[in-house]
Amino acid sequence: MSPIWLVLVGILSVQFGAGVAKTLFDEASPTTIVWLRLAASAVVLLAVARPVLRGRTRADWAVVLGFGLSLGVMNWAIYQSFQRIPIGLAVTIEFVGPLTLAILGSRRARDLVWVALAAAGVLLLGLEPGDLTWAGVGFALLAGAAWAAYILLSAQTGGRWPGLDGLALASVVAMLLLTPLTLGRYADQLVDTRVLVLGAVVGLLSSVIPYTCELVALRSLRPAVFSVLMSLEPAAAALAGLVVVGELLSPLQLVAMACVVAASVGATRSGSTIAEPVPD
Repeated sequence: MSPIWLVLVGILSVQFGAGVAKTLFDEASPTTIVWLRLAASAVVLLAVARPVLRGRTRADWAVVLGFGLSLGVMNWAIYQSFQRIPIGLAVTIEFVGPLTLAILGSRRARDLVWVALAAAGVLLLGLEPGDLTWAGVGFALLAGAAWAAYILLSAQTGGRWPGLDGLALASVVAMLLLTPLTLGRYADQLVDTRVLVLGAVVGLLSSVIPYTCELVALRSLRPAVFSVLMSLEPAAAALAGLVVVGELLSPLQLVAMACVVAASVGATRSGSTIAEPVPD
């Protein structure tokens, strides 16, 4: 399979995993589903990476702890948003975070066009707020800010931890971050076999498969091409929301999403880096 198709499979897998997760929200909290997803990915990544912990400096640990914190907040916040608003709209709003980071890293005046286009997309969503709630939008924006932090910290983590070591440890940190709440308030949900099985499926779809596809693809795919492909995340999210959950977006909402996707592609092609491998 070509590297481009591998990335596309990874993107679709992440978003269809989100769709499966949303079908469980009547039986388990988003926090529980995120914890199961992180636990599944942590187990797989630790088994594959087998990170070496000896000889690490405080700075190494500080970076991976920050990386894990951003990973945990990003996943928790976007699942909270999924519970309140359609998946496609949540991911579109979330994408404002990495898009802003990309534009801030540019020195070109023409990139203001992409700022205006992204802003137009967000404003269009506000013109038809029937499917939006303040909490849903707020959680999506929090997830976007955490995604931007994840991107910044991923480069530092990659420089200090070889291979998948940093991501494996960050997954453990993110899981531990949610453990007190999950095992305290939502412990009774973890005895439901259906929740456990589908939670593991979400972990497979949203973490293990995308990580594997991206890792293989990036061996031969230029980062700029990868970033452009990642700009398709909102569209993939809308497709997953429609197919899995039955969330039909209005024409205006689809136009708003197209504006954000186009702004992301434009900012990326102008020389900015939007995305790293991300578990959304």
